[in-house]
Amino acid sequence: MNILVTGGAGFIGSHLIPELLKLGHAVTILDNFETSSKNLRSKPTDSTEFVDGSILDEPLTSALIKESDQVIHLAAAVGVANIIESPLRGLQTNVIGSEIVIRNCSKFSRPILLTSSSEIYGKNNFGPLNEFSDRIVGVPQIARWSYSDSKAIEESFALAYSREFGLEVKIARLFNTVGPGQKSDFGMVLPNFVKSALSNKSLKVHGDGSQKRCFMHVHDAVNGIVALLSAPNFGNRIYNLGNPEEISIVNLAELVIKSSGSTSKIEFIGYDEVFGPGFEDMKSRIPDIKSAKNELNWRPRKTLEEIINDSINYELSLMNSK
Repeated sequence: MNILVTGGAGFIGSHLIPELLKLGHAVTILDNFETSSKNLRSKPTDSTEFVDGSILDEPLTSALIKESDQVIHLAAAVGVANIIESPLRGLQTNVIGSEIVIRNCSKFSRPILLTSSSEIYGKNNFGPLNEFSDRIVGVPQIARWSYSDSKAIEESFALAYSREFGLEVKIARLFNTVGPGQKSDFGMVLPNFVKSALSNKSLKVHGDGSQKRCFMHVHDAVNGIVALLSAPNFGNRIYNLGNPEEISIVNLAELVIKSSGSTSKIEFIGYDEVFGPGFEDMKSRIPDIKSAKNELNWRPRKTLEEIINDSINYELSLMNSK
């Protein structure tokens, strides 16, 4: 197929594109490179085309969708810090931009695989979250919830176009996806910890560090997306993709320090100091991945220790190349 990947130069896209090429697909990458890497451009092939542009540019986006056989929609404003700093940009990209992509997929009858986020569930702490677990989010005055709202609206647009116009939709709801190549610029916890540990600087843990998270290796995320791409259409289903292995953030910091052989210390810092007053966080968020296991024959393969070691080795390779 000729696959259009929006946001294809981002963290997940940079791992996904090589897999799509291995499968024999031709890939067109639409990305504005504002928060993405240009590393992919250094490895051009006859089967890849780069288009420097935004999904908010409807004439460009529409033309590229028309020329494609399949769309994988990765483009999004990501990162809690990024969303809090620029909530308007996040809403414009995730809502208006996504509607442009989805509407034009419907217009030209192009199937779309949309990547969503576990942020959909907001503050819901009630055990493993399945695809029908309730959303519990804060008020609009708290900027971080605009991301959760925007991804929920994005999914709703896709499902509405499916119901009303027959658009073929597949949705992957990704839980914390980490690994080699993820930037630390936008508040991503693991790359921040790894970068600090390798420089023997303090690892800054927000709050008391008791909040727990689950981390999925980007290779597992890519395998899940590829499995969903090739799976039959089960009626526009949504699938959680994540690793149920849970760890507290303070224990994550300790494990990064141990794995890297760092002399770093852990520094606790209040949420208000980082994000301003009124910031809200959740104590836990665990994925229920039964649907992906049973219907896609997918499960995460990489352990947390492997994820951390891969991230450390990647950062070391960058440091050694300078």
